[in-house]
Amino acid sequence: MKWLKRLLWAGIFLIIVIVAFAFCLPYLNDYQSEGKLLLTGLKKPVTVKRDEKGMAFIYAENMHDAIMAQGFVTAQDRLFQMQLTRLFAQGRICELAGEKARHLDIRMRTIGLHRTAKKQAKMLDQETRDYFQNYVDGVNAFIEQYPGDLPLEFKLAGIKPEPWSVTDSLCILYYMGYSTSANLNTEVVTQMLVETVGPDRAVEILPININPDDPGDSGQTFIPPLGRPSAYSLKADENMLALIRDLPLRVGSNNWVVSSNLSPGPKPVLASDPHLDPRILPGVWYPLGIITPEVRAVGANIPGLPGFALGRTNYISIAMTNNYGDMQDLYVETVNPNDPDRYLEGKKSLPFEVIEETLKIKDKGAQEGYREDKIKIRLTRRGPVVSDVLPGLETEKVITLRWAPVESMTPVIGLSGLLTAKTTADLHEALADVPMLCLNWVFADVKGNIGYRASGTLPIRPRGDGTVPYQVTSSEDNWKGWIPQADMPHSDNPKRGWLGTCNHKTVPNNYPFYYSSYFAPSYRYSRLKELMKSPGPKTVDNHWQYQRDVKNLMAAKIAPVMAKALLAHEDTREMGNILSNWNFMDEPGLAAPTIFQTTYINFARLVFEDELGPEVTTTMLNNWYFWEERLQQMVLSGSSEWFDDENSSGKVETIDDLFHQAGRKAKAQLSARLGSDPNNWLWGKVHTLELVSPIRRKGPGKELLGSGPMPMGGSGETLYRGWYGLDDPFAVTNCASLRMVADMADDDKIVAVLPGGVTGRLFSPHQKDQIKAFMDGSKLYWWFSDKAINEHTESTLTLEPKQN
Repeated sequence: MKWLKRLLWAGIFLIIVIVAFAFCLPYLNDYQSEGKLLLTGLKKPVTVKRDEKGMAFIYAENMHDAIMAQGFVTAQDRLFQMQLTRLFAQGRICELAGEKARHLDIRMRTIGLHRTAKKQAKMLDQETRDYFQNYVDGVNAFIEQYPGDLPLEFKLAGIKPEPWSVTDSLCILYYMGYSTSANLNTEVVTQMLVETVGPDRAVEILPININPDDPGDSGQTFIPPLGRPSAYSLKADENMLALIRDLPLRVGSNNWVVSSNLSPGPKPVLASDPHLDPRILPGVWYPLGIITPEVRAVGANIPGLPGFALGRTNYISIAMTNNYGDMQDLYVETVNPNDPDRYLEGKKSLPFEVIEETLKIKDKGAQEGYREDKIKIRLTRRGPVVSDVLPGLETEKVITLRWAPVESMTPVIGLSGLLTAKTTADLHEALADVPMLCLNWVFADVKGNIGYRASGTLPIRPRGDGTVPYQVTSSEDNWKGWIPQADMPHSDNPKRGWLGTCNHKTVPNNYPFYYSSYFAPSYRYSRLKELMKSPGPKTVDNHWQYQRDVKNLMAAKIAPVMAKALLAHEDTREMGNILSNWNFMDEPGLAAPTIFQTTYINFARLVFEDELGPEVTTTMLNNWYFWEERLQQMVLSGSSEWFDDENSSGKVETIDDLFHQAGRKAKAQLSARLGSDPNNWLWGKVHTLELVSPIRRKGPGKELLGSGPMPMGGSGETLYRGWYGLDDPFAVTNCASLRMVADMADDDKIVAVLPGGVTGRLFSPHQKDQIKAFMDGSKLYWWFSDKAINEHTESTLTLEPKQN
């Protein structure tokens, strides 16, 4: 029996070791959050209180110290995330990932966000420069003065933290701005359609963009002057979309604000759920509070940027979505046939500007672990030559990318004004000075005013030609100045008592300028209008529920047509019955959403693939905004030349034929994946969100360090957003990156939740402690009043000035 005792004691010892290891894990990657630390650069002592979620609340005697402390605490929690974002935006991922990231780095270097940030940094006025510099000083104080507290992730990734600079923060700001400039999708896909089927047929399937608030907007798309393919000598393909692919800060979102007329209290209520790619823990946003004698602000921002982008102060509340204003154009340029180092503007020959940059590529076989690779980037007067970095472009011409913020920057960046604004009028003024961000902002003030403004500076295009690449034939500029800020979309205190945006078209049909040809379909905003029309005041709980609303208005129109076609055939009748009894809610426990989404994707392929081919069709369908309203119009009309299969002979296919074929394909796909019983094809089995650690995104240990796949409701068409890509249906790629409801009448708290947690540190209890609440709809809080902050304080750190 000795062996049994030994085995028992060995088991007990192993349990003790496991428990001890689990107990020690959080301390392996921690930082000092209590006691006292000395910081060079502070003017007065600063107190940092952290609550049960690890969220920091900064108490400072002046704004200089508050912003410096913000940089410090953000670095404590998110320095590794900041480093990854910096490497991505600057085109330096090769330093971490090696040769496989070379093309990504060349792409980002060519786009030139870092060049743009350096240009901006040189022209900042003193007040704006000081604002960014104070934040940077706080980040660097953590890096340089407390190296023992650096995140473990740096060692695991084999890289070292670097000093931060104002240019680094501006590069992240411009990276965010570039990520919101989504109209490039439309230019690329439109050009592909023109080249595939010609301009006359391409016009038939261009996007339909509807402003649901404009009775005069028929939804007819803007029709650009489409040239014949031969006029461009340009072969556009899916590779062109590399210019906007893999950008985790690409913003979607919902936001709205209601006045006291629709709220139960005497002041406005604001709601926000920005839709980004939240899958890398701990999430995109960093929340904190800033309290000085002049300012009380609680909200969130992108790590690496000072102040806040959404949240509330003691005077205002604010949140944003993407407005998709067209800030980008592609140009088809002609190389001088007599001199490849020059390009032509009509008969005028100009030299390419050439920039040489050096990639540092991780290589175990190289001395010191890295090798260098020099690249050359060519630029015309419009911007960088992007065709050099896009494999697969077969053309004797070159394509350049022009981006408005490179030309519209000014010495002032108005985001700092969000902290100090006291009225909605102040916010209008501040947001007029944010030229690099094309966003829809809704806001409120304590006086009861509510407002909306679109930020960003957009070019005036007299020819209205922002939808297709522009052929350069002379030195004449197709941009003629900028849309005046007074003419940018904005509103205040509407009679209906609320304002909101869901990335839909917000400009009226008679807007005097070309604004964009790329907007979200109207489904989410139309659903928001339905909810706002429901009787009674809208409580905080109501707004919290609206953010998780799963009613699919696209399905409400299309599913009955689909069900009718499926019911007509024995092999798809059961699927038709499920759709016929559906309430159009994209609930994870229902089979109907799975059947609808799978069948509709197959239907869309059948409609377009015979004319466009599989590659162009997939590229177009992956750009959901491009085709959803258009295909819906075709379905509801009941007939279209596009329904006929050009590859079939002796028969003209109808919409019912295609829905039946699509249903059969869906049945085969879902049976192979989920079994033969359609009642078991539950949406939550396939529509899942998975959060992963930046250290272990794939392979063994991924689920241990992440969340594992989690069933999720909603879809791309619901307020509770759950977007997916056709390369991996139906895994969620974009959804709410936080949810927030701020009641200006509640001085104690803001309702808010993150998908992961406050800190990015592996093993920290606050890296993913909000996942459950995020998924099940439980309410968490950002504390606002001193009383609430003090009641929930779990640690207190004093930052004191360090004498040189």
